[in-house]
Amino acid sequence: MMFIEPLIGKNLPYEARGHLEIICGSMFSGKTEELIRRIKRAVIAQQEVKIFKPAMDHRYHPIKIISHNDNTVVSTPVQTAQEILKLSEHSDVIGIDEVQFFDYQIVSVAEELAQSGKRVILAGLDMDFEGKPFEPMPQLMAIAEFVTKLHAICMKCGSLAAYSFRLSDFKELVMLGEKEHYEARCRKCFYEDKK
Repeated sequence: MMFIEPLIGKNLPYEARGHLEIICGSMFSGKTEELIRRIKRAVIAQQEVKIFKPAMDHRYHPIKIISHNDNTVVSTPVQTAQEILKLSEHSDVIGIDEVQFFDYQIVSVAEELAQSGKRVILAGLDMDFEGKPFEPMPQLMAIAEFVTKLHAICMKCGSLAAYSFRLSDFKELVMLGEKEHYEARCRKCFYEDKK
């Protein structure tokens, strides 16, 4: 599969370069890995980069974003999306992980950052554990210039997986967890076991 990275025109005025990039998919699909890859390329290009994550997500580390392949990048944990505006004033590229854990303010914050000329890269789950759109990701996907949907491998049959299957009966929308609580599933296996 060939991935074409968004191009930033060299002859465009700085204000015209702002845009939104969404990286979405199920758990274990490589969203954070792709976010880190794009961030590291921006650093190589000597752009000012700032990375954020929700403060509530401290599964791996209090301030680092860590992929399942153990790639890491230091981030700033924030309680609200509004904090991102204040903390990213002098940055060219903004990376935000686990976007589904933010409230709807993240949509207007991302829009404002892009309007101010910043490249905004947002990564998060596009569906919840019930297979329903995980807000606010659908809103962000609709206004983004670039959307990349990644897939995992189904833990039951080995097909491409787009769903995050929760292994417990816990019914709350947000339940932080990893392989002990979730499996990636294809559509068929997800709905067979969801019954």
